[in-house]
Amino acid sequence: MGMVKNGGLSLFHGSFAAPPSIPSKRKLYLLAQATPPSRTQRIMESIPVSGEVGGAGGAYSYNALKRLDSLWSSICNSSPVVQELPQVVSKVPGLFQQSERVERCTDMFDVIVCGGTLGIFVATALSSKGLRVGIVEKSILRGREQEWNISRKELLELVEVGVLTEDDIDHITAASFNPNRCGFEGKGEIWVNDILNLGVSPAKLIETMRIRFTFLGGIIFEGCSVSHISIYEDSAVLELADGKILSSRLIIDAMGNFSPIVKQIRRGRKPDGICLVVGSCCRGFTENSTSDVIFSSASVKRVGQSQAQYFWEAFPAGSGPLDRTTYMFTYLYPEPGCPLLEELLEDYWELMPKYQGVSLDDLEVLRVIYGIFPTYRDSPLPAAFDRVLQPNLSASWLFQRAMSAKRQSDVSPTFINDLLYANFESMQKLGDPVLRPFLQDVIQFGPLVKTLGLVMLTRPLIIPSIFKQVGLPVLLDWSGHFMMLGYYTFLSSYLDPVIRPLVEKFPGKMKYEWKQKLEAWKYGAGLDYEFSTSGAKTAAQD
Repeated sequence: MGMVKNGGLSLFHGSFAAPPSIPSKRKLYLLAQATPPSRTQRIMESIPVSGEVGGAGGAYSYNALKRLDSLWSSICNSSPVVQELPQVVSKVPGLFQQSERVERCTDMFDVIVCGGTLGIFVATALSSKGLRVGIVEKSILRGREQEWNISRKELLELVEVGVLTEDDIDHITAASFNPNRCGFEGKGEIWVNDILNLGVSPAKLIETMRIRFTFLGGIIFEGCSVSHISIYEDSAVLELADGKILSSRLIIDAMGNFSPIVKQIRRGRKPDGICLVVGSCCRGFTENSTSDVIFSSASVKRVGQSQAQYFWEAFPAGSGPLDRTTYMFTYLYPEPGCPLLEELLEDYWELMPKYQGVSLDDLEVLRVIYGIFPTYRDSPLPAAFDRVLQPNLSASWLFQRAMSAKRQSDVSPTFINDLLYANFESMQKLGDPVLRPFLQDVIQFGPLVKTLGLVMLTRPLIIPSIFKQVGLPVLLDWSGHFMMLGYYTFLSSYLDPVIRPLVEKFPGKMKYEWKQKLEAWKYGAGLDYEFSTSGAKTAAQD
């Protein structure tokens, strides 16, 4: 790593006269100059930064880190009271085709997807069905340098819907590794195969999708921000920041956590929880053939005014045999005094070498990674406007609550690791049909009931601490979701087979509505996940 030279102050002595007063702004400037840079700043400013892109994890510079920390600080210090924000989406009576604005319309689509980094996947799938689709992306549509980790099974699902080919998977895969570890503070380890075991190059993946999308007739509007969306009776009209007007039958909001549309729907409400992630990709790891899906090496610790439980992920990187990506993440409640990302990175540089059994001096830092991911109890968002959809997933709020350390807590500092290991140990005993869906973020009623039942039978003394950690109101709220999960499972498993053969005989609109209900039952129950026995092997190492 290169060295960073920092400016300083020269103090000249030789006069006992009082120095002239320094303006307050100048004092602040001198104070800032006199403050030594953090280790994070020194490391980040020594790394050449190029190829920053939009989307989570797409920026690597120290300046971008400070901007994100400023946003995170404003979230922590914001009022929990909902606010009236600028209206990005509004309803307009009448038909767009009969309005004066129709003459200014530049182009017309069946679907417009706002946000291209992830939106290009649904956009390409819709284009392959013969729809005219446009993508609006505020920056340049390209993937980041840092790899995404995924399982081959999940990529093959994109092949099934015609978005990718198997040859594409080989082209975009930069790294492949097995086995993959789950472990909690020396209590034992569970090793699994084929979970997040591929490192996919986002740059190659997005470029592959871009070529396919444009080949199918899709149009990409790059460097364009959404200014306003007007919902007419016959179409949704999108006005870009440069004044260009596009109309569409449907708009899909794929702009992510900080979408202006989502902000309007939530009325600026403060998130109920935040996942903070920091990490790096470094060169110099001689032991680099396995990964960590989730690992905890210590109990809850104090960070600033908060308590934090740190978790780790680690994956071999595709840029070289000695290159490895490590992430450190924690779940917090956004409140004044929460640690900044830079503070977490200072801990990261201290803890990561111990976690990986290396010396930081022996590593070359290739890039530094960071991000914030807000979560809400009322997730996913219901549709708030006609002709505007957000394709999102429901956050497992109870699990995040259980993994979040409290500032004032009467449970043991080891409780979070104790609970997680009890759950993982139970799932491992119940077998791959229970463990593997959970590791791939799929919650199913049957496996969840079995896991909770086994934990209560084998670790009954942990139950009172669960009530203390999570709280009775949250447990009661979660119980309603748990019952609905069971209800959807029943509907999809027993009622769907009876109704599905009859649906094809229904009138057009009725048939469409029932097909969507059947899909909602299946998806809501997590039954779209298909368990595969190929490569599904686990082994416990105590």
